[in-house]
Amino acid sequence: MGQERLMRYFRPATLTEALDIRRSEDVAIIAGGTDIYPAHATRRAWGDPGHKDLLDISGIAELRGIEDRGDHVRIGALAAWTDLVRADRLPPLFDGMKEAARQIGGMQVQNRGTVVGNACTASPAGDGIPNLLALDAVFEIAGQEPFRVPASAFFTGYRATACAPRCIVTGILVPKLGGRGRFVKLGARRHLVISIAMVAAVVEADGAGRIVAARVAVGACSAVARRLPELEAELAGVPVADAARLAEPRHLAGLSPIDDVRASAAYRMTAARALVADCLAGFAHPAAQRRAA
Repeated sequence: MGQERLMRYFRPATLTEALDIRRSEDVAIIAGGTDIYPAHATRRAWGDPGHKDLLDISGIAELRGIEDRGDHVRIGALAAWTDLVRADRLPPLFDGMKEAARQIGGMQVQNRGTVVGNACTASPAGDGIPNLLALDAVFEIAGQEPFRVPASAFFTGYRATACAPRCIVTGILVPKLGGRGRFVKLGARRHLVISIAMVAAVVEADGAGRIVAARVAVGACSAVARRLPELEAELAGVPVADAARLAEPRHLAGLSPIDDVRASAAYRMTAARALVADCLAGFAHPAAQRRAA
């Protein structure tokens, strides 16, 4: 039996150095490490000892923090879920994303795991992903030339993204479009659980309580989380108090849930419709929701 190759570990101090390593080496990027280590352990348990070398970007100062830039908010690649929860000056637009942050794993995961890392893993059950779709977020990517990709185009398939092999996601940009966010999920229990289905939404209403714009996304019910454009269009002009009544099975026709150990496809579809209605119903009571947050 051949000797197992030792894993190499790189920890650059600058983004330029990290990009040089990324271009010249076959590496896996690590920031919080809450996804990559469990995945490696699972592969080993199934008889696959192979691994990539690691590029640890946690020492790059410019990737830290959550910054209000006037017309948008930038979430740096090293911003953890706890950082998001504690960012008390974020507008109500982020309420759904903050709720997801409170339900992702235990405190250790929330303190170490990053918002960007959760997105780059691109798991269908990633709690942050439907929120990013509902927020119309944009991914900031560094490579030979920096570029940006909207969340709607970033997630290209099961655990696949539009970030090229020699590039690094440096942050997420969230435009301040107005409105308030909500997030609801279904799992075997409230915390420390992979979602069976989840819904994120951002709803903006006028002074008369009618919906001006709505963005609704469902996760864990397809290879990638999906927006519900038909429902979003029909919600325009509807009183917020009546929004939940509009959710119908036809609005979920673009989803393709699977049967697995957590739930059947049929159950997921039924649950997704109920969660959409529950999520929209919560917008009718903004004061109570803000106090709960």
